Order: sequence, then structure tokens, then C-alpha cells
Amino acid sequence: MSLIALNGLTKAYPGVVANDDVSFDIDRGEVHALLGENGAGKSTLVKMIYGLVKPDSGTMVFDGEDFAPAEPRAARIAGVAMVFQHFSLFEALNVAENIALGMENPPKPRVLSEQIREVSSKYGLTLDPDRLVGDLSVGERQRVEIIRCLLQDPKLLIMDEPTSVLTPQEVEVLFETLRRLRDEGTSILYISHKLEEIKALCERATILRHGKVVGTCIPKNETAKSMAEMMVGAKLKTPKKSKTTFGKTLLAAKDLSLKSVDPFGTSLKNINFKLRAGEVMGIAGVAGNGQDELMLALSGEALTDAEGIQMDSVWVGADGPTERRLRGLLTAPEERLGHAAAPDMSLTENTLLSGFYRQKLGRRGFVNFEGATAFAQKVVEEFDVRTPSVRNAAKSLSGGNLQKFVVGREVLQEPTVFVVNQPTWGVDAAAAAAIRQSLLELASGGAGVIVISQDLDELMEISDTFAVLSEGEMSEPRPAKGVSVEEIGLMMGGTKV
Repeated sequence: MSLIALNGLTKAYPGVVANDDVSFDIDRGEVHALLGENGAGKSTLVKMIYGLVKPDSGTMVFDGEDFAPAEPRAARIAGVAMVFQHFSLFEALNVAENIALGMENPPKPRVLSEQIREVSSKYGLTLDPDRLVGDLSVGERQRVEIIRCLLQDPKLLIMDEPTSVLTPQEVEVLFETLRRLRDEGTSILYISHKLEEIKALCERATILRHGKVVGTCIPKNETAKSMAEMMVGAKLKTPKKSKTTFGKTLLAAKDLSLKSVDPFGTSLKNINFKLRAGEVMGIAGVAGNGQDELMLALSGEALTDAEGIQMDSVWVGADGPTERRLRGLLTAPEERLGHAAAPDMSLTENTLLSGFYRQKLGRRGFVNFEGATAFAQKVVEEFDVRTPSVRNAAKSLSGGNLQKFVVGREVLQEPTVFVVNQPTWGVDAAAAAAIRQSLLELASGGAGVIVISQDLDELMEISDTFAVLSEGEMSEPRPAKGVSVEEIGLMMGGTKV
């Protein structure tokens, strides 16, 4: 018997129909996957279920009654809880205080702390209610979000990309929790681009493409590739590495240290590596172990000792971003909106900001908007960025399409060294394959590429050498071939292997 039934849900925005006559149901005590490439309409659909967006037409039935939540509060009261891809936590508050902020009528602090301990113990989500959130690992922060939902005793739990920042060991703990909830009768709507996880966890899957339901399947009867091909409606190409002999050293770090300006950040301590022409170096690590600080140090946004970073035999640690970009060191940070792209600026304007010097988009104080528009259009076409126009604001793109734009904008500027943090985070299988292929082709053309990622399968697929960043310290880079994902997962957790 179904817990929730969606009947003909439709939602349109200017220039795009996000959801087009979507109908499916989720059974009681079922883990149901919602699959689709970036821009397929998944986010809009779950926002309608959670009361963040009102459908233009269509109906929902929840627990036998008509369901049309006007706001998230109404959805929560009905029994719907949601763990978002981006956590909404205050780092300066402790666990219990953060959980209280998300409750309609929180109990007294002592009672709430006991409830947190009880629920965390019951579901194997070890958590101290008195710890500051700023001191927690990413996996522990996700537990805060989950426990906040569980204290509502939900009938339906929506999870959006819940494992994108977890180690393999943390993923196993999460799956044990979700299976226990399922066995107790809780329904789970699970959104993820990690198709092997879908196979392991979900009983049924609904596939969206261009806002429409194009099929359903039983994941355990499919392969990850077959599900990906259902999502995109075409055969999927697997990224291929060409055999490469490495050339000269393009980028080197020598005892690179950087004190984090973020009170909850992680300072870098004596990092050493050499990146050669034609090499893809993968750097693994759980979020919050110095990845952001490493990106800032390499990009020049945070200056270090002049002799901490070397490019082509020149020390550049004291040079800013513009000087390093002119030398050929380009970067794509993890935070898409606000760091990699200005949200309210158009794609053309964002291209202008990044490519002004390297693409020669200005001369004698005049901006070449025609050239910037042409380059933005080239990025959109070559990286299959779904947008009505390059005049659209960056914030109007789905996360995956914006990621394709950001990576494409840098790759097409032909960097000598390219450093990218989380290149395929929240990106569908086809787009992820295309991004990885572009990185491999960049390296085969003689560039050096550093990929900072928490997706271990991704690192094993494209890396020649790999290292692990843990608590601001980096292991010595070693050949990626022959190292298991489990070993790297342990190293990410701080275990020496």
C-alpha cells in the first residue's frame, strides 16, 4: 500500500518546464530512488513534496489524505522530513542547539539532549549533543541533520545526495540506519548520482528525463551503466585514459603551510608534492581536512611564503591569482555559486571575469562583450550546459549544469596546470563522464591536473598518482594503480595504511 502518490504534477518556470505530468507512488517501508540527469526536475519535485514549491497542476495523496503543503512546516507536521544536500547548521552552536532550531516546539535542553542520545544510540549514529558543530566531521554533521529529522518521527524521509561527502565506512553506517528505518515502516525517497549505491539500497527507482517520468526499474536487476543510460536516453561512454609518459615538473609544493583564517578551518602543514606534465594527481580526503585551504594556497587567493609553491622553476607563493592565471595555473573551486561563479551575473559576464586576460576579452580599457559571448556559447555547446541562453544568470542553472559550465570555462582556456575541487559533485553519470574525459584529455595534451575529490571511484578511474589529505597534512603521492578504495577510505579517516 502506498504512503504517497503523485498524480500529474506539473511545474513550469520561464523558459523551462521543470516537471511535466509526473506521476508515481512510494510504498510504506520502501526505499525508493529518484534518478535523473542534472536539470531533469528532481529538485523541483521534492520541493513540491516538502512544501517549498507549489505545483501549477496535479495532486498528491499522503497517508490516505489529500496533500498540498503550503510550507515546509505543514509538510513536517504531516510526517515529511528532508535531509538537504547542503547542510543548514550553525557552526558556533552545539548539536542540541542546532537540532532545537529545527523543531516546532523543542523540549527543555536536558530533555532534548537525552532524546538525542537515545535516538543516536538506537540507530547507530553516535553523537554528543554538547559538541560544537564546528568541531564535527562532515559525516557527524550529516548525523545532526538526520537525527533532527528522526526526532520528528517521519513517515517519509527525503534524502538528497546524502553520501557525496562521506567515506566508504561512513556510507555503510548510514545505509545500516536507513535499512533499520525502512524495516520499522519509514518510507525513504533517495536521490543520488551514485548508481552502485542505488543498487545496494533501493527497492524501486523512478527515472526522470527533461521533467517527465520515462521509466521505472528494480535497481538490483540493473547495472549502474544501464540505469545511467535510462537517465540520459543514450549509450554511455566510459572515460578512457591514454598511455602517458610524464614530462617535466610543472608545479611543486615545498613545505607548504597555511594558517586557516576560518576558526573552524584546517591549517596546512608542510605539504610536499611535484606535479608533472601529463599527470593527473588525485587528492582524497573527507571534507574539512584542508581541501579549501589547499585550493586557496594554490590559486593565489591566500598568499604563502614565496618559496612554498613553484611553477616551471619560478617561485610563485607570493603571487596573486591574476599572475598565476597568466602563468597558466587555473582553478575550479568546490563552491560553485559565490566562488566559482557570481550568482546574479550572466554566463557571459562570468566568462568575462575568468577569461579576461587569457582569452583577451579586453583592450585599452574596453570590454569585448562579443568575444565573451562567443566564448560562453562555446563552453555551453562543448560541455552540454543546459540553459536557455548565455544571458541567463548563473544562479538559474541547476547545480550540475553550473558545474559543467565552471569546469568547461577553465578547461577551454587551455591551462598548463589545472586544479579542481570536487569536479563532479552532484553531477549526473553522463555529465560526470564528460567532465572526467575532459580532464584526461587535458592531461594527455601535456597539462598537469590535480583533482581534489571525495569520490574515491572517480579518483581511481582517472588518477595516475594519488595522495590523502588528513587534518591539513598530505601523504606522499604514490601510484594509484593497485590501491584499493577501502585502503584510501581508511586513510581518509586518519588511519595510516
